Amino acid sequence: MKNKPADSNDYVLVTGASRGIGKETALTFAAHGHNLIILSRQNAEKLDEVKNAARQSGVKCLSFLTDVSDYNSVLQLKQRLQDLQLSVSAIINNAGISFFGLLQDTGIEDWEQVINTNLSSCFYICKAFIPQMIARQSGHIINISSVWGNVGAACEVAYSASKGGVNAFTKALAKELAPSGISVNAIACGAIDTEMNSRLSDEERQELEYEIPFGRMGTVSETAELIYSITVSNPYLTGQIITLDGGWT
Repeated sequence: MKNKPADSNDYVLVTGASRGIGKETALTFAAHGHNLIILSRQNAEKLDEVKNAARQSGVKCLSFLTDVSDYNSVLQLKQRLQDLQLSVSAIINNAGISFFGLLQDTGIEDWEQVINTNLSSCFYICKAFIPQMIARQSGHIINISSVWGNVGAACEVAYSASKGGVNAFTKALAKELAPSGISVNAIACGAIDTEMNSRLSDEERQELEYEIPFGRMGTVSETAELIYSITVSNPYLTGQIITLDGGWT
């Protein structure tokens, strides 16, 4: 997947694009000349800000409020893109939420919301858009995971389970799609400086950064550049869970 001219009908689809890693990823692809489809469950104003910023790079960018944790919402998006005759050449499954608390304090709705947003959304988006990739015999899928999907974290059982599922989903789907020339990889992020980690107090943040050999949290720009570099790399790189954590885990 190389840089595309702005008039191409090929688009990179980014979920959870109104802020954080998703926002920075969208702007990174735009800076490299790729047209975009950006999604958010809500935050229409912030999503419009990302869209306008991406268009400053001279690319096409369409934004849609889409609840990727709901399959019917994803199907509605698919139909809208078909009506516009747009083709998805790469998928960045970034949408995600966290839940912090003991397992016995985790409600059923909390569990379902985390699993549906973090894991089921990857299935829904891929199920909707993989057929056109198979027809073209090319495509790239990047799923955003977490180091807790690798090793688990106390008080984050639901989140860890969802990201462990993302890792297994990535490895299995990569084997399934490799004969069609489609690569599937995941990035297991460590502590990245996003709103998701804003719950940390200054003292907690300092303690966390002390544990990281690199001495600091990762940035959204570092994460976005890795996502981009993997997406445009040789498709023979597939089925990998690439950890970005400054040596933490």
